[in-house]
Amino acid sequence: MDMSQPSAQQLSQADALPARRMDLGELMAAAAQLQAQGQPGAAAALYEQWVEGEESPLRIVALYNLGTVLSAMSEHGRAEAAYRRALAYKPDFLQARLNLGHQLEQLGRKEEALQAWRSVGEPDQVGDPVGADPLELRLHALRNMARLLEQERRYAESEAVMRQSLLLRADQSDVLQHYVHIRQKQCEWPVYQPVGEVTLNQLLTSTSLLAMLGLSDDPALQLLSAQRFVSEKVVKYKDKPFHRRFGPAKREGKLRIGYLSGDLCMHAVGMLTAELFELHDRSRVEAHAFCWSREDGTPLRARILRGMDSVTRLVGVDDETAARAIAQAGIDVLIDLQGLTSGARPNILAYRPAPVQVSYLGLPATTAIPGVDWIIADRFVMPEDYLPYCTERPIYLEHCYQVSDRQREVAPKPSRARYQLPEDAFVFCSFNNNHKFTEPVFDSWMRILSQVPGSVLWLLSDNEWCRTNMLMRAQKHGIAPERLIFAPRVAPPEYLARFQLADLVLDTFPFNAGTTASDCLWMGTPILTYSGRTHISRMAGSLLTHVGLPDLITHSLQEYEQRAIQIGQNPARAASYKRFLSEYGRSSLLFDIPGFVRELEDKLLDLALPLRDAAR
Repeated sequence: MDMSQPSAQQLSQADALPARRMDLGELMAAAAQLQAQGQPGAAAALYEQWVEGEESPLRIVALYNLGTVLSAMSEHGRAEAAYRRALAYKPDFLQARLNLGHQLEQLGRKEEALQAWRSVGEPDQVGDPVGADPLELRLHALRNMARLLEQERRYAESEAVMRQSLLLRADQSDVLQHYVHIRQKQCEWPVYQPVGEVTLNQLLTSTSLLAMLGLSDDPALQLLSAQRFVSEKVVKYKDKPFHRRFGPAKREGKLRIGYLSGDLCMHAVGMLTAELFELHDRSRVEAHAFCWSREDGTPLRARILRGMDSVTRLVGVDDETAARAIAQAGIDVLIDLQGLTSGARPNILAYRPAPVQVSYLGLPATTAIPGVDWIIADRFVMPEDYLPYCTERPIYLEHCYQVSDRQREVAPKPSRARYQLPEDAFVFCSFNNNHKFTEPVFDSWMRILSQVPGSVLWLLSDNEWCRTNMLMRAQKHGIAPERLIFAPRVAPPEYLARFQLADLVLDTFPFNAGTTASDCLWMGTPILTYSGRTHISRMAGSLLTHVGLPDLITHSLQEYEQRAIQIGQNPARAASYKRFLSEYGRSSLLFDIPGFVRELEDKLLDLALPLRDAAR
């Protein structure tokens, strides 16, 4: 049904009510009843009728409520008009300004939305809170501004708004969480920078799991960050598991594997897993996607979809309904490819729609999600002393835990001149996202450059602020700015090809390279890593172990720095690593993807089939 206008039936129901004889309270009660009956269009029509026939000063409340109803119907243009009418009667109506901003954002008019919120949140602005706490309204406006500015990659402005908000009230965990991460994104060191009454403890305990992965190699802190998120955000479902409530009475035939993700598109997870889906042995397993990934129109997205036996799109489907659909599909093993990363839907897993639920790849850490019992790993990336800090049990593979794709398109090798790289310099490289960069490791890189004359460091440039901050830090170490060379983002084939121009990739710590490490090794370029205590700080070490180059794994920052200097001062050593990778790398266990898939299937069959027997 077209909800842009109320239907004839809705209008007749609204007309049947004595709207013009109602007072505001009666109007609101009648509209609420219509909404509860699933008739928001009739509720909107009732408000509109009342407003047109009423001269009361309370008209602004009815207009405000009308805007709220229309917004819930996604009628953002009509909602905007309602809020503007309310503001025409009362220009200082703060709640109407706030909600007007939301409609403008939904309509794509983002600068106007920011201005609407700024008119509430700025200290020199005044208005009538109409019965609400003015501080709460102001904080609400500032949070909206900071969120939208961050989404628009206007990081410095967003951080400034967050600081303004925290000066007004320190105990805002959600603001603190974004404040920490936006400083990471800009390479603003130290990341933990108190504001006003904010304490270091508040910054630490409000740190998101993703941010914590890049800040600390302490597995206990990572576990606590995951548990805090789960405690605050994940449903506490204690009833009968959905796979028993809604699943088939008898499970038989091929093993049904479900992949749960919002990243089955042009994303690191999608780029790694495409061949996995294609290589599943259809004589014994089926692969089913349950995803809310963006339809980005890329060949990769199309390839992933072709690699599935079925695809269930979950965009716009609530978590409980999604979990029921997975259970009804008779999925034996549900593999979550997202964990607690951006856009994740952990509540689906909390309903236990499959007898076996497994975490894999998207979050290289424990998720603490209830109902996720297993995690795919190898013995390097998850040693025994890490297990007490992990809520999942490992499914250990002899292959490297990280799958890869051997079908990646690679552009022709470019020249160094194309990327402003000196022809004869030793080129250190790090194409990791800049939020993985930490103060101790960056300082180490500067000391490495100082000990390898003429060398350069080739970096990905995420944003102008991190670039400025890195150049300032280099200057403090006496490193000339031209020795830091920033690479633009390019299409995947060109991105892969340019790895060949580097002599040695320098890994980040504690947030190691994952997909990036796989990419550089596939292209024959060695990576030097520092392996620590946590899953995420051991990713590149696992890849190097399985490709046959354990010599490039170090276990302290000092050892890492010394090894980089030794290789940089002896370019022939880097060349020998490249020869090894060109001759043996692609035939190593790391890139034995058919073997990986067979082993994974064997492990999953061993887990799931006994549960089928037990169910009988």
